[in-house]
Amino acid sequence: MNRTIKMKAIIFSVFTAGIVLGLYLATAETQIVPDAHAAKVSPKLSPVKALSERDVYYPGSEDLAADEMRVIACGTGMPNARPKQAAACFLVELGNGDKFIFDIGTGSAERLSAMKIPYDYLDKVFIGHLHADHFGDLDALWVGGVLANRQRPLRVWGPSGSEEKYGTKYAVEHMKKMFSWDYASRQGNVNTVGFKVDVTEFDYKAINKVIYKENGVTIRTIPAIHALDGPVSFILEWNGLKFAFSSDTFPNKWWIEHTKDADIAIHECFIAPNDLVSLQNWSPQDALNVGTQVHTSPAQFGKVMSEIKPRMAVAYHFFNDHNTAPNVLKLIRKTYDGPLALGVDYMVFNVKKGEDVKVRMAVIDEDIWGLPSITEKLPADPKDRVGFSDFISSGRVPYTEVVDKVYKDTNKKYGTNIPTPK
Repeated sequence: MNRTIKMKAIIFSVFTAGIVLGLYLATAETQIVPDAHAAKVSPKLSPVKALSERDVYYPGSEDLAADEMRVIACGTGMPNARPKQAAACFLVELGNGDKFIFDIGTGSAERLSAMKIPYDYLDKVFIGHLHADHFGDLDALWVGGVLANRQRPLRVWGPSGSEEKYGTKYAVEHMKKMFSWDYASRQGNVNTVGFKVDVTEFDYKAINKVIYKENGVTIRTIPAIHALDGPVSFILEWNGLKFAFSSDTFPNKWWIEHTKDADIAIHECFIAPNDLVSLQNWSPQDALNVGTQVHTSPAQFGKVMSEIKPRMAVAYHFFNDHNTAPNVLKLIRKTYDGPLALGVDYMVFNVKKGEDVKVRMAVIDEDIWGLPSITEKLPADPKDRVGFSDFISSGRVPYTEVVDKVYKDTNKKYGTNIPTPK
């Protein structure tokens, strides 16, 4: 036993001595020693100087050039909610100041908020179809804008359906009905002009039809093939730049004909069928049907992009993980060898003529508050207030002495004279 203990002590001593010697040598080798080479490079790169090129995008920190387009992925995932990826949503910002939202799927509203853009500017939404993962956060943007003092209607463009009840107007009108209690509770407390929603519904069968033309921006619609009659894809053109967004679709002739040579083409690309079986426990039949017939498979995506040859192809609508992305990439590369990005939330694309499309990730502030409105707040009319019933009012415990002090301290701080409600 004593011999074993001694041997352990010797081994530990040798091990410790090795660490000390290693630290000494490492420290000696990594000390900053002035030399000719260091003198040459130090003016170019300094710990107190900003880099000329940023590898990431900090929202609200970069001007957009007058001839530049910025596209931000605010949702790239699937119907199943998860923290890493919201459902479909892409924000397009143009150098003329315009901003457009294409699809607004579940969870994407918080990603839009992270871009530090006042709600005043987030008032134009183009919906490709009415699956929840493509318009499920429209209500959050709508009501959030009201509370953030958006003083104009929310504008929504979307397709008709094969029947009235399958169209965008019907969906929005019933969304508003669903929020009847929400609306009534805010009457007389906030100005409700932002509760208005202007819906432009267009024929889902229209081919390359102009549905928006303002301020030098043209947006067209083409039919898409997904689930039922009704889905569409969008093409935005401005200042010689072309953006194409598929929403959800099976490969189709309209996309191939009208999106050729797009500067940036965003098209759905579903998880590979074998990964749906192994990772989601789908049956092979369901995986093949959904993965290649209802949606566009990675190999089909690659074939589509090889036809239209965009300056940047973006694959989205799959869970982009370490155990899915390699297979998606491998299958795409069997049919397409051009510029490619596998979309993930907060991916940013800067697009200009004559330059490569710049692809980065945004670094966001999770503690972000909504940015203040650019316009002065309009007062609400107290006469519109619905109020409580006598029954609910009878249950109030006001703690008057506590609230009186809050009012007193606030009035003193801001020089106001607001009376405590009775």
